Amino acid sequence: MNLPARPHLGGLPRFVLEFLYFGIKEARACLFAGLFFAAVFAVPRAGLWGVPRYDLLLAIALAIQAWMVWARLETLDELKAITLFHLIGFALEVFKTSSGIKSWAYPDFAYTKLFGVPLFSGFMYAAVGSYIIQAWRLFELRVVHHPPYWMAGLLALAIYANFFTHHFIGDYRWYIAACALGLYARATVLFRPLDRERRMPLLLAFVLIGFFVWLAENISTFFGVWKYPNQLGAWSAVHVGKWSSWSLLIIMTFTIVANLKHIKARIHVPA
Repeated sequence: MNLPARPHLGGLPRFVLEFLYFGIKEARACLFAGLFFAAVFAVPRAGLWGVPRYDLLLAIALAIQAWMVWARLETLDELKAITLFHLIGFALEVFKTSSGIKSWAYPDFAYTKLFGVPLFSGFMYAAVGSYIIQAWRLFELRVVHHPPYWMAGLLALAIYANFFTHHFIGDYRWYIAACALGLYARATVLFRPLDRERRMPLLLAFVLIGFFVWLAENISTFFGVWKYPNQLGAWSAVHVGKWSSWSLLIIMTFTIVANLKHIKARIHVPA
C-alpha cells in the first residue's frame, strides 16, 4: 500500500501503475462489503446446518465487523459511525417493507427478523459507510470547498426524509439533487493512488459510488436476498432510477462520516 515515491516515473508507465494501485486500494476499501457479499453468494438460500440464510448472514457480518476492529482496520469511533448507518438503514428497511408500503420484501424465514426485516439488512448500509471510512485512510483523502456543515446536514436530513415522505406527498429527489448540485458544485476531493495527489469533483465521486452500489443491488436481488414486487415472478434488473437514490444516500452517508474528528481535520470549509 505504501510504495516509495517515484518522481521520475511518467507517461504510460505512471498511468498504468497509478491505475493498478487505485484498483488495489479500492478493493481494499471494499473489504467489508466484499467479504459480506461473498457470503451472500456462498450461503445457499436454504441455509446451512439447519440455520436459515438470513441468520447466517447476520452472524457472518458481525464476525467480519468484530475482526476489523480487533485487527485495527477500524477504530471504535468509526465503529460507532458504522453502527449509526446500520440503525438508519434498518429503520428505512422496516418502513419500506411494511404492509402499507411494500416497496420490497424479504421472503425467507429467519429467527433474527424484527418487524419482518432480517437484522443483517442494516449491514448493507453499514458497508457503504465502512467503504468511505477505509477509502479516506487508504487514499489519504482531502476535501476542499466543502459546504458549511449545517447546510450539508440539512441536505442529508432532506434526503433521508424524502425516502419516507415520497409515498405520501410526492417524490422530490430531483429538487433535492438540484440543491446538492449547487451546494457541492465547488467541492473537490483530492486522493493519492500512488505518490501524487489527483483530484475529482466530489459530486462525481458520489455518482460513481452510487452506480457500484446499484450494481451490488442487482447482484443481491438476483441471488434472492430480497425482491422488488416486479421480481417476484422472475428476476429483472433493478430500475436504473435506483441509481439516483443510492447516489443521494451516498451524500447522506458522507455527511455523517465527515463529522468524525480525524476526517473533519482534512476537510476545508471556506470561511
